Amino acid sequence: MADAAVEFLLNNLKELLLYHSHLFTDTKKQIESLDTDLRLFNAFLKDSMRKRRKDDRTKELVRNIRDVVYEVEDVIDAFITQAMEKKSTSAFLKFWKPSVNLQDVGRKVVEVREKVDKARVDFANLSVHDQDDNEKSEARPPRLKDVVGFEDVTKELIERLTGDTDYFDVVSVIGMFGLGKTTLAWKIFNYPEILYKFPVRIWLPISQEFSDKDIFLDILKEFITIDDDLRQKDRLQLAVIVADYLSKASFLIVFDDVWSPSDWDRLKVAMPQNNNKGKVLITSRMEDVGASASCPRHPTKLRFFTQDESWELLRLEALHKLDCPTELENVGHLIAKGCGGLPLAIVVIGGILSAKFSANVTEMRKAWDKVSTRVNTYLSENDPANRMNKFISLSYDRLPNHLRACFLYLGVFPEDYEITVSRLIRMWIGEGFIQQNNAYSLEETGEMYLEDLINRNLVTIEKLKPNGKVKTCRIHDALRDFCRTEAGKENENLFQEIKCNNGTWAPPVADLHHYRRLSVHSNCLDFIALKPSGHRVRSFVCFCKDELTLSADHIPNLLGAFKLLRVLDVKLIKLIKITNEMYQLVHVRYIALSTDMSTLPSKFSQLWNLQTLIVDTTSRTLEVKADIWRLTQLRHFKTNASASLPKPSKNSKHGAELQTLSTISEESCTAELLEHASNLKKLGIRGRLALLLEGKIGSFDSVGKMKSVEQLKLVNDVHPNPPIDGQLRCLPQPYQFPSKLKSLTLVGTFLTWNFMSVLGLLETLEVLKLKHKAFMGNTWSATDGGFRHLEFLHIEQTDLAVWEASSHHFPRLRGLVLKNCEKLIAIPIGLADVASFQMLELFVCKPAAASANKIQEAKKKKAHDVFKLSIFPPTD
Repeated sequence: MADAAVEFLLNNLKELLLYHSHLFTDTKKQIESLDTDLRLFNAFLKDSMRKRRKDDRTKELVRNIRDVVYEVEDVIDAFITQAMEKKSTSAFLKFWKPSVNLQDVGRKVVEVREKVDKARVDFANLSVHDQDDNEKSEARPPRLKDVVGFEDVTKELIERLTGDTDYFDVVSVIGMFGLGKTTLAWKIFNYPEILYKFPVRIWLPISQEFSDKDIFLDILKEFITIDDDLRQKDRLQLAVIVADYLSKASFLIVFDDVWSPSDWDRLKVAMPQNNNKGKVLITSRMEDVGASASCPRHPTKLRFFTQDESWELLRLEALHKLDCPTELENVGHLIAKGCGGLPLAIVVIGGILSAKFSANVTEMRKAWDKVSTRVNTYLSENDPANRMNKFISLSYDRLPNHLRACFLYLGVFPEDYEITVSRLIRMWIGEGFIQQNNAYSLEETGEMYLEDLINRNLVTIEKLKPNGKVKTCRIHDALRDFCRTEAGKENENLFQEIKCNNGTWAPPVADLHHYRRLSVHSNCLDFIALKPSGHRVRSFVCFCKDELTLSADHIPNLLGAFKLLRVLDVKLIKLIKITNEMYQLVHVRYIALSTDMSTLPSKFSQLWNLQTLIVDTTSRTLEVKADIWRLTQLRHFKTNASASLPKPSKNSKHGAELQTLSTISEESCTAELLEHASNLKKLGIRGRLALLLEGKIGSFDSVGKMKSVEQLKLVNDVHPNPPIDGQLRCLPQPYQFPSKLKSLTLVGTFLTWNFMSVLGLLETLEVLKLKHKAFMGNTWSATDGGFRHLEFLHIEQTDLAVWEASSHHFPRLRGLVLKNCEKLIAIPIGLADVASFQMLELFVCKPAAASANKIQEAKKKKAHDVFKLSIFPPTD
């Protein structure tokens, strides 16, 4: 994408000129001249957004800009790689022989600049209304989707699923994509009558390339803990175990989006044919799937929306409410009709209108009129699938400049993939898609980008964090297909998915030099074994189903394949060692990897562009020999081990960019840490916490002085001693904790419950997670005056039996999760009086289940309250 490419290269040149100008002693003037031309290109791209949609000459000029920017990028990045290598350049030249040098590409830039200068004259006389029509709307937070329509179909399916039969009943819902099969199934899955009828409910998305073994393990997770022994069994062995557990349960399983009758044949081997208390609901686009699975009754064929249903959904999507100004009703009905009864089309068009929301109804009417003219042109399209693609294209064409690459990038993830938002945003940053904004951090800007895509109905919320922010999200299959197709076009060349079908790779491995980003969803080890290579590839991400181990011989094939990488995400491929090829990736900004190593080599310090480093290791400790304080752009360092950080040297002047350090050792918590990581927001500490709190190793005072820390995780690890040997005898005083602390997690601390009064006095605390015997003891009596702002409480693996509390002890509580609290007799019934209390989850807390049901009944009596209760294992 030309826009993102120019923005990224401009920022990159700025960094090079400021911090690494010594690499360009002979070419600095050329680099500065390029910087000037790129700024001109950037201004042109912003001014031409609307014109390029309709004018072929402008489109061609935009492609020329993109191509020459990519060429500049390749030459400069390759030049830097060559300059940074310590060995002779001969080895490098074998890897990449540029077709042009910096001087040659500079001439190409001048040619394009002259075309841009001429084109800008054409824009001089354009009126304000002819400019980019991405009107700014009033900002609104993302929302969870309303489920409307299909009331008759819902009633019919509910009656069938809750009705008694003398056979194992499989119900199928079939229909084309975009009709709302998944939404309807989800509505039914959470319907009160279904919740009452089926204590066990399991939702399973089925992708085109699903693993039946993985599906069977997902079912078993609802009954037992999955161990290595189960993972080693084959699919048929697991099918027998699954069928045995299901044969004794009243269950509903939803298999969402089954693609073929043979797929159903693979799944049904684990279904208990002799259990008439269990039900299966299948959604599919294929009629033969429904005919094969639904027996003895026929499948339900989903109809299109009626006009009334279409209008209701459009109002909710465009206005977030059913009330509609009278000035918008006529044009609104016209738009709803133009969507042809296809719910996904209504959702997508509603997203366009939502982005144009304004308190000024006259301005909204103009925007709606403009959209209606485009929607009506698609009424002549008889094929609903083609019509749907046009609607998606219309929404994509209306995306602001800065959102286009971010949206298309979502196609990198596999079908039905639950995308972790923090990972997505850090990858966006690594790719250069997030534009600098002086008022916000890159991460905050990325969150706003995502919120915008959600409000435009191009991304759906999957899970929320305790603080209400989006934790995970998904993208509809139809939208993902659009992203993959659009991103793979020659005029975009954003990314390419690599697939292997019957031993044949598409695209061929020999053609990788054409592409800039690669996404591999399966056969990752086979792909790496082919020794791939691509001198233009900037990103390599792998989404294999299981964790794989890459043999030592093949590690160089991966790390040396693409020397100009910016994003390397291979967390599911375990690297038993790191070879020298890693340290030649001087352009890499995002690394996520797994290893067995207990040391992070010093040569990681050479990766001076690194922004995010995620290292998962089987070792309990990780000695960081790399001087992270030399990495000027490092923002996030995460590991599951206890990382011992190097002491900052006198020449270490960086660290202010750091936002995440997790988890570090207790001895790394020093005054130097405070000085260098002054803007840290998230801190995790793992080790002998008693020594830290007593001041014998490290200094907790240095942690308390960190004014920006909002999230703190303390993991008590006294291995090889028994965990109880590390029991904390006290907690720091409230004033010793970071002053802006919002989220605190304690793990394995074995504290007594009277110390909860200390945590209750943390004035800004909103989220408290107590895991793996963080607190132990028979009784917890809550004290007055604490937890005034606590919204979410998580308690896991404790011997607590009696919990005494009232509503005034947790006045703002919204969610409570209890896991493996097997001795807890009851949950305080007084919590039912907390107006904000909306969610209660119990996992293996059988004695407390009765009190949880009482709380739910008490909440039901308050008509204005919405309360969600989840109990596992289900009670009879």
